Amino acid sequence: MTLRLFDTATGEVRDFAPLEEGKASLYVCGLTVQSEPHVGHVRSAVNFDVLQRWLRHKGYEVTFIRNVTDIDDKILAKAEAQGRPWYNLAYDMHGELTRAYAALNVAPPTYEPLATGHVPEMIELIETLIERGHAYAAGDGSGDVYFDVRSWPAYGELTHQRVDDMEAATDADPRGKRDPRDFALWKGRKDSEPETASWPSPWGRGRPGWHIECSAMAGKYLGPAFDIHGGGLDLRFPHHENEQAQSRAAGRPFASYWMHNAWITTSGEKMSKSLGNSLTIPNVLQRFRGIELRYYLVSAHYRSHVEFSFEALEEAAAGFRRVEGFLDRAIALAGPEDAGVGSELPQGFVDALDDDLGTSAAVAVLHDTVREGNRLLADGTDVDAVQAVLGSVVLMLDVLGLNPLDSAWGSDGGEDDRLTDAVDALVRGLLDQRAAARAAKDWAAADAVRDQLKAAGVEITDTPDGPKWSIS
Repeated sequence: MTLRLFDTATGEVRDFAPLEEGKASLYVCGLTVQSEPHVGHVRSAVNFDVLQRWLRHKGYEVTFIRNVTDIDDKILAKAEAQGRPWYNLAYDMHGELTRAYAALNVAPPTYEPLATGHVPEMIELIETLIERGHAYAAGDGSGDVYFDVRSWPAYGELTHQRVDDMEAATDADPRGKRDPRDFALWKGRKDSEPETASWPSPWGRGRPGWHIECSAMAGKYLGPAFDIHGGGLDLRFPHHENEQAQSRAAGRPFASYWMHNAWITTSGEKMSKSLGNSLTIPNVLQRFRGIELRYYLVSAHYRSHVEFSFEALEEAAAGFRRVEGFLDRAIALAGPEDAGVGSELPQGFVDALDDDLGTSAAVAVLHDTVREGNRLLADGTDVDAVQAVLGSVVLMLDVLGLNPLDSAWGSDGGEDDRLTDAVDALVRGLLDQRAAARAAKDWAAADAVRDQLKAAGVEITDTPDGPKWSIS
């Protein structure tokens, strides 16, 4: 089956046909680093991480760009409110974002460009738009430069809107605009803004508008045309609409496919920093492991809205722990050597991901396979069959970024790891007591230890190599 993707520009599921055979180019709008990332932010990162993993599994050479917006009105406002330099805030929050990605095993992109490092490319693109008659410098002395939406007849084609039906762009003072819907390409520096937050330009000192950043960085690293542009559903308008318009008006074909992940909501509202209902990654990771949060996000199709709750996350975590339990038992029986080597992905799993990255259906196949593996383990006679199922499960987990055997989920020497070591030592001590009781044929004492551990949520599995424990 050919990989098929839902293109939000056309509203249709289309066969993926890259511009260059054997290669796939992907640009995803990253975050504006104004504060700590929340669950809604990392959903987009996880979804497109699965996409790049699947493209690579299918044999494509992937170039994946995910930018960081490190200069923006919100960054300046937040930094001023906190009494710190804007670049200090952006640097710290970029570090938080990097740690959040790592905690959820989001693979690094090919490049992660910063907006502040690409101002010359933005100025060059703006100059091209002015030369082509699609942009103009404001006549009010502000130093602002705007895209002329009326000059581009195709404006609105991404979101299927007429210009007259659109609301005014609120990114700059409307006094210098020919049309209230014209959006800012360059913002002249205001006296109230720090000098460091501006760059020299043909229109005076200033800084880029939000939309021009992504067009310039996509053009630099992927060229004038590339395969897939992705991001959150909330970016379709105005951000992606404006990106496409200014890029194509400058003579760049831009993206062939548009993919947008849906929101995560809390109490029916989009999870966002502005609403104050965000759940930051460090806070969530105090209650759940990163691999459990990733499993929760992967289990939903990327275009489905998710109503977040800790109860739903706990249910998902329990489901993933059952997968881990199978891995532990299967490895104990069949051995960990080269798990996955020589195995194949189940056809149902392949078909699910080829059908618009259907991770929810793929996870269902994963659990079906684990159930079959548990049946074989219960029978306990066909080690080769267990090894085959183990290999398939490991391959599926690798594609989804959920393989607990992956070194990316390894120890970082932090507090959580010390806590895990302490729990393991306590459990091992009780298991030694149980083993001693069984050796003395004191079955009542042995059963009492087992019941004590079970009451604490610890499951014991007796294997030929000794007892194994897991959290039930």
